[in-house]
Amino acid sequence: MARKIIVLGAGMVGVSVAWHLVRRGHDVTLVDRREPGLETSFGNAGIIQREAVRPYAFPRDVATLLRVVPNRQVDIRYRPTGMLSAAGPLLNYWLNSSGKRYERIVTEWASLIMRCQDAHAPMIEAAGAEALVRKGGWLELYRTQKEFEERQKEAQENHERFGVEYEALDAEALYAKEPHLAKGLVGAIHWTQPWMVSDPGGLVQAYARSFAAQGGHIKQASVEDVLQVEGGWRVNTSEGPMEAEQVVVALGPWAGELLGRLGMKVPLFVKRGYHMHYSAEGDAKLNHWVMDAEKGFLLEPMRAGIRLTTGAELADLESPPQYKQLAAAEKVARKLFPLGKRRDSQPWKGARPCLPDMKPVIGPAPNKEGLWLAFGHGHQGFTLGPATGELLAQMMDGEEPAVDMAPFRVDRF
Repeated sequence: MARKIIVLGAGMVGVSVAWHLVRRGHDVTLVDRREPGLETSFGNAGIIQREAVRPYAFPRDVATLLRVVPNRQVDIRYRPTGMLSAAGPLLNYWLNSSGKRYERIVTEWASLIMRCQDAHAPMIEAAGAEALVRKGGWLELYRTQKEFEERQKEAQENHERFGVEYEALDAEALYAKEPHLAKGLVGAIHWTQPWMVSDPGGLVQAYARSFAAQGGHIKQASVEDVLQVEGGWRVNTSEGPMEAEQVVVALGPWAGELLGRLGMKVPLFVKRGYHMHYSAEGDAKLNHWVMDAEKGFLLEPMRAGIRLTTGAELADLESPPQYKQLAAAEKVARKLFPLGKRRDSQPWKGARPCLPDMKPVIGPAPNKEGLWLAFGHGHQGFTLGPATGELLAQMMDGEEPAVDMAPFRVDRF
């Protein structure tokens, strides 16, 4: 039976949820303060990461922790205030990042990742967005033989357990693919399954247009409050109130604040990130998306130029930007590849919504009939948005979802 549903948040996750619901015949309105795809989904590395079957764990070894403490690294930086305000979730993140806990999380997490391309494919086709998507995988670069060999062992295990496909490239094979990279690299893992997107925000916008073409409504407004009322829910926005039988909260890093007002405390914290676009010097060309694995940044040949994306910054969601991490990454990146001038007037900043067990929340809000949740995907909201939309729509229509969704319920906290 068709229902009136409001989806809050127009990033990859929210747009994907709305797309699946309208496809099932529901009357769906997508609400966000900005146009679709202009927040977190806009600034990522643009990879649909079929290989990412292990969520990013908190560093556990003493050497890495000591390396991070001076707060000058490319891959991770922190603000003391941000660390303090998220102390509880970060402690649990650390506890969940090794041993049996982590291995259980990997199995649950991989059940979502393994669906990512099958979920994106029909949306890409319906949106006519094939020109944005490039298949053939990306390269994870290594500077030392020890790190390269350890990563190959993990890649082989992931192949055996989760069907991850890869090729180990020695230096000669790597430079045959990327002749303009600086010499001195020992090799690379070529992850052959992932799809790369030349304009991540553009793909979300294409999905949103497909949603609208199927009868969905898009409303640009700030969400001020969500209230349970007789027969459903009222959403108060900057453009006036709206009512629906059901509401989906897909607000990414902003979900925690809204849920707190509804009496639900969720241990959400953020990992912020930055990007900048560059030209290439002379006739230099970057053929693949590449990650400098031992330094912690990515270079991606996108529509807007070569995008440099940083690692993680642990900071409060709304604290002012600090561009030292990007500057440090740029300094190293220029030694790896001949980057030219900056193309953007200022760096982009975004925030990844994270939870201490590295898994998203997908499912119903307890004791709040008609309220549904889809947030907390960490580094993989862009990858997992369509799979989340498919699974949540199945749950909302009372169907047995294709994956066991118990590990993703909010009441696990």
